[in-house]
Amino acid sequence: MLNDRKRRILQLIIEEYISTAEPVGSRIISRKHELGLSSATIRNEMSDLEDMGYLEQPHTSAGRVPSALGYRLYVDYLLSPEKITEREIALIQSWLRFKAQKLDEVFRTTAKILSRISKNISIVRTREEKSCQLFKYIRFLPLDACRIILVLVTDDGVAENVVINLPDGAALEDFEHIAQIINKNLSGTPLNAIKREKLDDICRNIFDNTFLSKYLFDALSSLQLQKKTDKVFLGGTANIFNQPEFKDIGKIKEILAMLEEDGLIKDILSVGEESGMQITIGSENKFSGIQNCSMVQATYRLNGQIVGTFAVLGPTRMKYGKVISVMDYLHKYLQAILSSINDINDS
Repeated sequence: MLNDRKRRILQLIIEEYISTAEPVGSRIISRKHELGLSSATIRNEMSDLEDMGYLEQPHTSAGRVPSALGYRLYVDYLLSPEKITEREIALIQSWLRFKAQKLDEVFRTTAKILSRISKNISIVRTREEKSCQLFKYIRFLPLDACRIILVLVTDDGVAENVVINLPDGAALEDFEHIAQIINKNLSGTPLNAIKREKLDDICRNIFDNTFLSKYLFDALSSLQLQKKTDKVFLGGTANIFNQPEFKDIGKIKEILAMLEEDGLIKDILSVGEESGMQITIGSENKFSGIQNCSMVQATYRLNGQIVGTFAVLGPTRMKYGKVISVMDYLHKYLQAILSSINDINDS
């Protein structure tokens, strides 16, 4: 366990390194901060922090730099969000207000704002629904002596198949009769208007059992997931060239190659689809191309539905407090923007 003194020294070292990108020595901490400690005492504490895995000593430098473990402790327990400035608020509001007519422009502008303020790469992945599909009909097809296939077809010809185990004593002819009744009740209904309770009622009225409604609902849910379309917007890709950590051209090429793959970016951001802020540091990132980086991401919802995942990708030395504050403010402001666009589209 770290005592208060070690935690304070670790916090100051990390914040100094974030600011300067230079290894931090005990004299710097002693000179800049009134801790009431000698340089020698601070040096001993830094040595202990290194032994505990929170600091590293690059090459033969007298200074230390934070390790991934040190950054994790800092982000989880020591970090205070950096206040967003009035100028940054004005920038966000003016840019988004001007671009608030179309969803694509809102998200593209959000990517630019994130990269401009954070000085890092921004990634915005949006999820947008296509026009609503309508239920057309279901059919049951024989598979073998014990199983049948439920085929659900929409008005645009898209089909979803589910394998069902035949209940004892049931025959395919029984399910053909069921299909006629279900089709009569649901034909022409928007998929998103068909709730599980409605399916339960229909199935219960047919044969006093709701087991079939589960398979129907699974098929409907699968079709609605398929009609989601994803888009990816990038901002500030060139910012990577300004970071001293990425003087190695090989590292830059690896990151840029990854950013060219939409599918890979979607996979990276899909890890964080639960709501709330997530910060992954160094090797915590599952993809090798960004294991020298940190990523701050948050998934935002509107009326319970995911509308987008926003992320900032940069060196582990990124200004976490600033990034978190900007993303928090964007979240609140975008809620109002997206709600207004949604109201216009619904009217």
